[in-house]
Amino acid sequence: MQLPPNLAHAIAIEAERVGIKELGQAASELSDAYRARRPIGKNYIVSDAHRLAYLTARMPATYAAVRSVLGQVAPILSNTQPTSLLDLGAGPGTASWAAHDTFASLNAFTLVEQDQGLIQMGQTLAHTPHVETLSSADWQCRDLKTQAPFPESDLVICSYAVGELDTGSLPHLVESAWKAAKRALVIVEPGTVPGFTRIRAIRDQLIDLGAYIAAPCPHATDCPMSGDDWCHFAQRLDRSSLHRQLKSGSMGHEDEKFSYIAVTREPVSKLPSRVLRHPQRRSRHAHLSLCTEEGLQQITVTRSTKADWKRVRNLSWGDSW
Repeated sequence: MQLPPNLAHAIAIEAERVGIKELGQAASELSDAYRARRPIGKNYIVSDAHRLAYLTARMPATYAAVRSVLGQVAPILSNTQPTSLLDLGAGPGTASWAAHDTFASLNAFTLVEQDQGLIQMGQTLAHTPHVETLSSADWQCRDLKTQAPFPESDLVICSYAVGELDTGSLPHLVESAWKAAKRALVIVEPGTVPGFTRIRAIRDQLIDLGAYIAAPCPHATDCPMSGDDWCHFAQRLDRSSLHRQLKSGSMGHEDEKFSYIAVTREPVSKLPSRVLRHPQRRSRHAHLSLCTEEGLQQITVTRSTKADWKRVRNLSWGDSW
């Protein structure tokens, strides 16, 4: 997966405002702070260099994760295409870009972000060709912990944001986000054990609030993951040369791991199962790790079952089965 060319070009122009050494230092500081979950002062992003480092080093991966999630959600919403989006903890508008590129039906965007500098960068990025609806978006400078209700929208997305909240604020945010969602709510977090732990707690809360599970779970019963196992997925994205420099990486791609939950107001068709790991393919058979209505299962597909064998050849981690 790649960033849209117009977005990649806009980011490259913004990044030219600081030198590569300063950008690399800022990217390293951000990475260390997020990994340790220790903000720099009150926030993770505290300078213009940090904001530019986020654009170049983190926005591509976050875009790829959200785009991948929405790719799974879009077929479920095929009969009720969203026309309005609420992006909570929007940063520079990453999730809004992913939604814009997924749903051609979207014509109204509301983005809530507390950092005025990121809002300004997001507005600059949106003033690029072919994203007229994003350029006219309603940006609101607000803290996600405020008690005021969020504006209603067909689709509400909160990506890579709840991990920055204290534990006591999370249930209120989830309830407020669900109240604002007229059709669907999608929450995405890093594909780590702490990220999945938050997603699992959010899943339980949303079920109690009456939401219908759309993805990735094929059921609304207790999550079968236990012990050292956790539910997460991955999306490969191409790196630009600047991206490789900031990440000190030699490879032209990286794999962004994420956990997520998507729920709807109305019941949706249940998926039989979800692929939880990369399929293990051999010459005459393939092993699949699945989450099903009956719990976690391991199945083997052989060449003798021609229809299934043809399907499994194109199957990926995170797909339905």
